[in-house]
Amino acid sequence: MSTAHAAAGVPGAGAARREATIVGAGLAGALMATLLAQRGWKVEVYESRGDPRLHGFAGGRSINLALAERGLHALRAADADRDVLAQAVMMRGRMVHPLDGTPQLQRYGRDDSEVIWSVSRGELNITLINAAESAGAVLHFDRRLEAVDFAARRAFYRGDGALHRVGFSTLIGCDGAGSTLRAQMGQRADLGERTDWLGHGYKELEIPPAADGDFRIEPNALHIWPRGRYMCIALPNDERTFTVTLFMAMRDEGVGDPSFETVPTATEARALFERDFADTLPLIPELEHDFDTNPIGTLGTLYLDRWHLGGDAVLIGDAAHAMVPFHGQGMNCAFEDCVALARQLDASADLATAYAAFEAQRMPDAAAIQRMALDNYIEMRDLVDDADYLLQRELELALQARHPTRFIPHYAMVTFMRIPYSLALERSEVQRGILERATQGLSSVDEVDFEVVAAEIERLLPPLEDAA
Repeated sequence: MSTAHAAAGVPGAGAARREATIVGAGLAGALMATLLAQRGWKVEVYESRGDPRLHGFAGGRSINLALAERGLHALRAADADRDVLAQAVMMRGRMVHPLDGTPQLQRYGRDDSEVIWSVSRGELNITLINAAESAGAVLHFDRRLEAVDFAARRAFYRGDGALHRVGFSTLIGCDGAGSTLRAQMGQRADLGERTDWLGHGYKELEIPPAADGDFRIEPNALHIWPRGRYMCIALPNDERTFTVTLFMAMRDEGVGDPSFETVPTATEARALFERDFADTLPLIPELEHDFDTNPIGTLGTLYLDRWHLGGDAVLIGDAAHAMVPFHGQGMNCAFEDCVALARQLDASADLATAYAAFEAQRMPDAAAIQRMALDNYIEMRDLVDDADYLLQRELELALQARHPTRFIPHYAMVTFMRIPYSLALERSEVQRGILERATQGLSSVDEVDFEVVAAEIERLLPPLEDAA
């Protein structure tokens, strides 16, 4: 245990040991267990699936995850960052593949100090499970939560053909967008739950390694084939493969675009790829097999008006605020939740007070990144090869160089900094207005009146410091 962890909330001699039961041993659950166990808590974790170290990873959606600074900061707190990065692949930016023309790399940041990392959900989960056990948490697999008696403080888990009744002091819900704990909490009090379905879904395909065992395309980039209201993306894996994800409407929207309704089988899929993603066909030899075999995933945004029931239970991560994956921040946001909740628990011995403070702190930021994730879908599929967008992006980088403490690109604030998401959204909206006004009617950054823009930046954007 590091000195920082030893000093953070570990009970002294004679102090009662704090206890928590975590529902779900996925990414957030395993990290939360690690952080609390490091602080001296007695932590029990109940997971509905089998141990992935024995049976392989059997998670839900397997879209590769983009690890950014917010997530890395949380992993550093759990002493897990080195093990995770050893299995990750660096991504410098978006490699945009237009329908006609040469692919172009659009960097995420200024240089290789500002990158994101492609990580396998399964490998990451195993790393965090090992970290949780090493920290002292006890994990119980094949234990699916079925019901909670809050009055008697008993939870009921199904496993090994029997129903297990287990007492608890408090429950932390890390069991994902389909959270059983959330449903049980909702029977006790109205959480204000609602889900907005995107109307678009996804199908996963794979680019295997080349004959020599290397990557078939540039590995250090997130590849995007933007086609308006639909697109493909590809993220690299450390096995030298790429996970390709096709996003498009679930139903025919009557605008001539493909959908999973009009492209129901591999035959139609091949025709679609021959027309709109022709350069991918030599890369995906098992296109038909993958398309027919892999399920269609759905996408939605989960909103709640409350995340906790006094000191009895609290929800974090996807269980509290599931979002669409287009900003690559779902995992990073969940990891931030873990750190924030651990700090609130350090600050208050009263669970209800800590949970309320956590909710008040994180709910505005969750709402902000949920909105930005939806906005980024439009950017990725519609704008990354748009002339106006590219001009504004060029000006954005120029203004960052001229005003490094005031004008920080939207993507950098979200991805390379740890300022509150809500502040990033607020400043991004101001900056978008500056960019639109500065480039209106122009075709080149050379035509921009930088003195006028500088005055506007000084007036509207105070200097920004990252979170401590």
